Amino acid sequence: MNDPTPALTINDPHFAEQFPLSPLDDYLIHQTPDPIRVMWSGDPRAYERYWMVCHDPTGAVLVAVGGSFYPNLDRAEAYAIVNVDGLHTTVRGFRALGADRVDLRIGPIVARIIRGMRWWRFELEPNDWGISFCLDFRDTTRQTFREPLSNSATGYPRGRRSDVTTGFESFGEVEGWVNAHGRRIELPPGSAGTRDRHWGVGRGVGGPAHSLGGRLHIGTSGNAFVAFPSWTLWGDRVFYRYGDERPGSGRVAKPNRRLRFEPDTKIFVEAIVDYLFDSGEMKQVHFERIGHQTAYLRCGMYGGTPDRQIHQGGYDGPDMVEGETYDVNRPEVRATLAGLDEHLCKVTCDGEVTTGIYQPIDVVAYDACAAAKPGWAFLEPS
Repeated sequence: MNDPTPALTINDPHFAEQFPLSPLDDYLIHQTPDPIRVMWSGDPRAYERYWMVCHDPTGAVLVAVGGSFYPNLDRAEAYAIVNVDGLHTTVRGFRALGADRVDLRIGPIVARIIRGMRWWRFELEPNDWGISFCLDFRDTTRQTFREPLSNSATGYPRGRRSDVTTGFESFGEVEGWVNAHGRRIELPPGSAGTRDRHWGVGRGVGGPAHSLGGRLHIGTSGNAFVAFPSWTLWGDRVFYRYGDERPGSGRVAKPNRRLRFEPDTKIFVEAIVDYLFDSGEMKQVHFERIGHQTAYLRCGMYGGTPDRQIHQGGYDGPDMVEGETYDVNRPEVRATLAGLDEHLCKVTCDGEVTTGIYQPIDVVAYDACAAAKPGWAFLEPS
């Protein structure tokens, strides 16, 4: 796992005096007369974001990591979550974005693009919270551009242009190791993972103060991220492996969901979901949560951290690293963390069995089932 590329310009103090130029301006990548540091929008909620979740084949360890840049706020942040048998530990880092957008390090959280759209390395260096990892993610499915919404008349308040977000997603194979509280877990070659790269405006940046009176967007409830050997499901898309004869990606209509929840916390446990593809094919998929192997993304600032209500893009203090550990085997603890949640599941469809992620917004998903909203219903006991 030696890094095959030399380090780029990391922490070079002279770039600050060269504003608005940055290292990326030396690459042949410009699309406008502006330097790369100058954003296309002056909206303070403009962002660039990466996200990755992976696990070992047994499901003993679940890792979620993400980072965001906010160029118009001069802020950068990242989080890393490790859940080992229900012991849920998070490390978060915050710093000024500065001049060098090539540098993805934020505290002990280090993401490196070894080869764009093919190979990322995610590292969490040793820290005060007892977790660390080094994970290589190699993409295996063909990324397709997610076209932004074109209806400009749907913003809030009325008359304001709608927020635009776009990017791409993929599945991949992960290899590396995780250390958690003195326990080392190897992720052998071929361990499963998924990631995305999104950018745009909005998506919960700044929390309620920047939501302009509209809905605070923290994610999409009821998404699923599953890679079967013969097909994959990523939210509303079906992705194909490199070289597959089918072009682009397939679309998925709004699914019909039947969900079961913990009665005391109203947190997701099980689902049977019917998916209709644009090809006309129908798939019924069964999700069963594995123990308490969940990444609670409130700890990643989706909807505000549980302790200090720090929202994505909302921290405006000096450089900082913080973290905490929760025992999510305890229902009263799970209930305080519920929000946009990544549940590691056993997933079954047409005789194929794999592991994957089901992502509801707990307890919003429960309320949708209780209200019998279209596509939402409770799963009857078997």
